[in-house]
Amino acid sequence: MQLTQSDIEKIKEEIEHRKIVVRKEALEDVKVARAQGDLSENFEYKAAKQFKNKNESRIRYLEKLLKTATIISDDSKEDEVGLNKTVDIYFEEDDEVLTYKIVSTMRGDSMSGRISNESPIGRALMGHKVGDRVEVKVNDNVSYFVVIKKIENTGEEEKDNIRSF
Repeated sequence: MQLTQSDIEKIKEEIEHRKIVVRKEALEDVKVARAQGDLSENFEYKAAKQFKNKNESRIRYLEKLLKTATIISDDSKEDEVGLNKTVDIYFEEDDEVLTYKIVSTMRGDSMSGRISNESPIGRALMGHKVGDRVEVKVNDNVSYFVVIKKIENTGEEEKDNIRSF
């Protein structure tokens, strides 16, 4: 997985928060629910255990992600498509212009207009300039062309959160 230094910092912050705050709350919830008696029919206990386990799973996932990640630079020339830049793209086949922000994989959310630099369209656009006609290869048999209409350096925004699972 490719991550920027900013991604790594956000992941470390989340791990720290989950270990210090969320873990303590989850353990307290389990303790309180356990004190209510019969555990076989205690919904609160089961829910508290599930929440605790989900938190621990997220911590393990993020720690593994940090160990296996490749750090990439989010620097690019002002007039080129790069990470944290918003791009207006003209889709020739559909005769429409759509706007996307190019982000790292961990921040990708296509439903919110944030596409990964590792996605077919993100990978194809990287390094290109306004006016470039770019072929986006979905796979060996499918491709389409887009034209870059506008590039804006929007930078990292608060809404560009690290994706959860």
